[in-house]
Amino acid sequence: MNPLLSKLQPYPFERLKQLFAGVTPAPEFTPISLGIGEPKHATPAFIKDALSAGLGALAAYPATAGELKLRTSFTDWLHRRYSLTLDPATQVLPVNGSREALFSLAQTVVDASASPKPVVMSPNPFYQIYEGAALLSGAEPYYVPSVPARNFAVDWDSVPDDVWARTQLVFVCSPGNPTGAVMSLDEWKKLFALSDRHGFVIAADECYSEIYFRDEPPLSGLEASMKLGRPDFKNLIALTSLSKRSNVPGLRSGFVAGDAALIKKFLLYRTYHGSAMSGAVAAASIAAWGDESHVVDNRAQYRAKFAAVTPLLEPVLDVRLPDASFYLWAGVPEVWAGDDEAFARALYAQYNVTVLPGSYLARDTDHSANPGRGRIRMALVAETAECVEAARRIVRFVQDGHR
Repeated sequence: MNPLLSKLQPYPFERLKQLFAGVTPAPEFTPISLGIGEPKHATPAFIKDALSAGLGALAAYPATAGELKLRTSFTDWLHRRYSLTLDPATQVLPVNGSREALFSLAQTVVDASASPKPVVMSPNPFYQIYEGAALLSGAEPYYVPSVPARNFAVDWDSVPDDVWARTQLVFVCSPGNPTGAVMSLDEWKKLFALSDRHGFVIAADECYSEIYFRDEPPLSGLEASMKLGRPDFKNLIALTSLSKRSNVPGLRSGFVAGDAALIKKFLLYRTYHGSAMSGAVAAASIAAWGDESHVVDNRAQYRAKFAAVTPLLEPVLDVRLPDASFYLWAGVPEVWAGDDEAFARALYAQYNVTVLPGSYLARDTDHSANPGRGRIRMALVAETAECVEAARRIVRFVQDGHR
């Protein structure tokens, strides 16, 4: 067996299952889960119709690079959303959701034979695929802490020069999971300068880009690159997905865009990896990327939900409206002494509400303590009434003062 598999840590939801083992929630409360970031809004009918109409494509093998019509739907969307002009033939590729692409990109980019051992960098806290992708590529993960006082901006300045020199890939998540933080143009400028100096690739995970609460939409890495005079998107790959934007997590559809030289190598890897997008999924994807009205409606539902829930929780938890995404990243009350696991377990037992301990989404390191400790992640993916009911139970739980 691949010895690197032994380095993988249990996925957060497996740890949550273990945490709740043996607990019987109070039967008077119906279960409400804020634990998993799985969209629950209805899938638009026109996307399902396009999927059904495309079923005839199942009779043929799909091309790994995707048909030109599919790739053009990506570049047309990028133009409408960010005023960017990319070549559909060389600068975009379809992927089966951003998750598989994040993982396989690391396998494409990392040269495990390099000496000293290569580094793959990610924010801390982070989406768990970054860690697994780094470990199974043969690299050493390096976790860069987020700073609560700076709206959970990643502290790139804390990374020593000798670590930057070994870095081959940097995962960026903006808007962030779990914090909802959005990278500024100044942060991108700093990261691009470091990439130019050390030659590492930047993987910009942007799957939450269409769920935001401010008037100005989140900045894309591609958009930042263009604004900073980097029209070739050197060493940059942006990844996005329909899962959150269009409420189709089961479709497994997204795309990557950026540096044409990297896209060419990634296509070579994917050809052997066997990760072509089905023609039926492609038909549904073309329809989804071509429509914005359902995205506006989806965003409005989240805005209404967060507007109802956040004020309820602010008096009892250290929490505020994020820049974007559908998570609340909340600090537990001081009486819990930073024990996010105990908080989550007791909340589940007493009020049948599931939240994810923040420490499961981050790591202790030699240079910083686990930045998720003492926090919880709440995914406001259910309908508004259910999320409001969960918030009210949390308020009662905190006010009860149980420990």
